[in-house]
Amino acid sequence: MFEQGPFGKALDVAAQVVNGVCPMCTEASVLISIHKTVFRCTTCGADIEQKVNGKISYMPYVTRDTSIGHGAKK
Repeated sequence: MFEQGPFGKALDVAAQVVNGVCPMCTEASVLISIHKTVFRCTTCGADIEQKVNGKISYMPYVTRDTSIGHGAKK
């Protein structure tokens, strides 16, 4: 049914929703996946990366164009 259309193949969208503590706002929050290991905090909107190393933990998600910290100079 959705195999063909203006965008070609069917679009498979699956978001993962988890509870966790955001390292940016330090609040217990609902985290929604926006990529395989990148989640967005629904409390503060920060993007965080899920790390699995014996336990699941969340770290700030940083790209080359992103700086960490509040009030960072550009």
